Amino acid sequence: MKRFLKNFSYTFLSNIISLLISSVITFIVPKFLKVESYGYFQLYLFYVNYIGFFHFGWCDGIFLRYAGAYYDKLDKKLFSGQFYMLAFFEILIGTFIICYGYFFTSDETKWFVITCVGISTVLIIPRCLLQYLLQGTNRIKEYAVITMIEKIITVVGIFLLFVMQYANYQAVIVADLMGKLSSLIYSVFCCKDIVFERPCKIKQSIREALINVKVGLNLMLANIASFLIIGLIRMAIEKKWDIATFGKISLTISISNLLLVVIKAVANVIFPLLKRMSQDKYSEVYKILRDSMMIPLLGMMVFYYPIKTILSLWLPNYADSLKYMAILFPICIYESKDTLLINTYLKALRKEKWLLAVNAATVLFSVLLSYISVFVLQNLDTAILSIVILLACRCIISEVLLTNLIENANLYKDIVLENILSVLFIITSWSIGGMLGLILYMISYLIYLFLKRNNILKLAGLLKQYVRS
Repeated sequence: MKRFLKNFSYTFLSNIISLLISSVITFIVPKFLKVESYGYFQLYLFYVNYIGFFHFGWCDGIFLRYAGAYYDKLDKKLFSGQFYMLAFFEILIGTFIICYGYFFTSDETKWFVITCVGISTVLIIPRCLLQYLLQGTNRIKEYAVITMIEKIITVVGIFLLFVMQYANYQAVIVADLMGKLSSLIYSVFCCKDIVFERPCKIKQSIREALINVKVGLNLMLANIASFLIIGLIRMAIEKKWDIATFGKISLTISISNLLLVVIKAVANVIFPLLKRMSQDKYSEVYKILRDSMMIPLLGMMVFYYPIKTILSLWLPNYADSLKYMAILFPICIYESKDTLLINTYLKALRKEKWLLAVNAATVLFSVLLSYISVFVLQNLDTAILSIVILLACRCIISEVLLTNLIENANLYKDIVLENILSVLFIITSWSIGGMLGLILYMISYLIYLFLKRNNILKLAGLLKQYVRS
């Protein structure tokens, strides 16, 4: 626990800074860009989310195989070979993306976006391999700084653009690329004993790469499916409506997901520790982490009311889309639980196939809901509601499967309570709204706290014990 708290302090600080910077980008950029330009910036970010899949499970395999190892004991020659092979492979992929955009995209604006996506591929994936090695070997401090550097350089670049009154979506995207380049350079510095080591023989590198791809393929496909759950609906919205509507909805989703920056920080610390931990402690740790996260998260939903009011005044051009926060705010509940607990535990238990099966089934459901809500009903409200329904279903199914794997982890009552509270939030915020909606949700949350009073007292006792020690 002391090691966890020490590592968490590093990653928490860096991710709080990243959260503040992400908030600045989320709230400031749409203020200065036109709605259509902001839509193209969001389209770039949307495409960049899928770049990580161009390593075809290579990095995921390394992460799964070597998480829990000690950095000093790694075979530096072996990983040097992996880094250079992966970098060369991604240069080819990035070149292909740029050529595809040049020859097959008639829209000059989209061609610029696709070109920058190709450049991002070369910057992100080699860095991803080094970050996974740092995270998996518990060098959390360096891992956290890499994340922080990208955000700081990006926001400084955007700030300078606004000061010089040269703010357009192309310049903002270039600032984002500079942040990614800076973090790649620093990750190379952190792993210089790997990057500047003489690589092993090419045959050994190829053999190692094939093993990593084979191991990581299921996890990569599961991650692809995870992104497609929301991605399919967002793509359908972009096709059916216009780039401005896409940008507005993307902004609302970004606001709802801001808290995930901190949640991912905790997940990055937990995974290598779980790999070094005896499985008979998994259940106890799971319950503690779950209560520590879910109780405050459900309480933080009340901030929807002041946030919506403030943002409507700050971004009047987006006021018509900010109302969807009433539906999308529960995203942070389901995504946080999925990211911090369910995915982390299933990976530690090497159940990537289960993860893939649940995500793939949810994607098929997403295809159905996207088609019905967007192309049959042609109703934007229904399309947005579909996102929460999909994430809730995936989260519930995944956690039920996980609790059957972990001994003494009967959490069905908690699952039911949390989903009731999420539904009540949507009803009170969307259908009722205003001060009455806020009061009704707060009453519901207080009832939830009363039902969880024993868990809260236990958490308080644990916290007091660790503070004393």
